[in-house]
Amino acid sequence: MSRQLASKWRKTAALMKYPVAAVHIPQTKAFNSGNLLHMLSRYGMVYVKPIVGGGGYGVIRVSASGGAYRYTHMKTTRSFASFSQMYRSLVRVKARRRYLIQQGIHLATIQGRPVDYRVKVVKTARGWVFRSLVGRLARPGLCVTNLSKGGTMLSGRRALGLSLPHISGRHKRREMRSLTLTCTYIMESQFPGVGQLGFDYGLDYSGKIWILEVNTRPQ
Repeated sequence: MSRQLASKWRKTAALMKYPVAAVHIPQTKAFNSGNLLHMLSRYGMVYVKPIVGGGGYGVIRVSASGGAYRYTHMKTTRSFASFSQMYRSLVRVKARRRYLIQQGIHLATIQGRPVDYRVKVVKTARGWVFRSLVGRLARPGLCVTNLSKGGTMLSGRRALGLSLPHISGRHKRREMRSLTLTCTYIMESQFPGVGQLGFDYGLDYSGKIWILEVNTRPQ
């Protein structure tokens, strides 16, 4: 049976040990008031995510601009005049579990809807092999792309062509596969026994690939 790891924190920390992977990982910190204020001041937008959980459950987008603070949970956006007001409301809304804060990446979009990519690999008798590379287009009005939240699956080729027409889709698919193999070997060395992995990648408008999450039980 393939080993499973639920903690986003442990998987992120493992990849951060290796510079070849770390350059693709958004800054990530434990959720608390000080870290959230610091990261909003630096990046303007972040995501707070449960350390354990999947399917986009509990993910909240938080932003700061023009002296106002906002968070979006599902389709509801709330605005506040101060950080302290926003933080108190956010703590009440988020699930009762441990969270982390992830640097917000402004993903390339299709008709204003963010798109990301899932690359799945499995270990066989012949070694690690690719099973799929697909795009996931967010449901209108949502910031998460998960299919369980109404996202739409596209081929990787089509998603790249529609969201980043100025960049070679073939080159980016090759780059994602190469990064996937590199990170797969890291994950296997850090967590012996993993037999399947799903890498969630986001691409910004410059075409840089960001590792948003790693799943050991990909759907």
